[in-house]
Amino acid sequence: MTDTDNTSGDRSTELETDGGVAAEEADINYLETEINLLSPSTPFMRDHLKLVWGTFIAWVLIVWGPLITTWLAPDAMTTTIPGGFPLHYFLIALGAPTGALVLAFIYARRRDKLDEKYGIDHSAPVETASGESEEAAATDGGVEQ
Repeated sequence: MTDTDNTSGDRSTELETDGGVAAEEADINYLETEINLLSPSTPFMRDHLKLVWGTFIAWVLIVWGPLITTWLAPDAMTTTIPGGFPLHYFLIALGAPTGALVLAFIYARRRDKLDEKYGIDHSAPVETASGESEEAAATDGGVEQ
């Protein structure tokens, strides 16, 4: 299938599409490839979306699980645990925020492993639209000198 630029009537600029399926894995530039989030065409995006959905489901269970359980079974969740706090208070006040932080750490580590697996290097110079290479910005917002 081809798309033609018909704004000027010139047929010299034709874009070939791959039908939503990426070329060979060795030829994929993962940082420049356009992706359909509902049907990812690259192995990296498929793996990344599995990671995102997995951590999202875990987050929902960790953060909203104690609230829903307290609503469904208030007698079991309001029992006092050692330390003098009701179980629902302990899980909501301490468990949910701590669990969310642990999930953020797990996500970051697994994402770094995905980047290594697919050869994505975020420290590499960025190429602009004109084809020139820019240096990566320093942490203070400036460019390293």
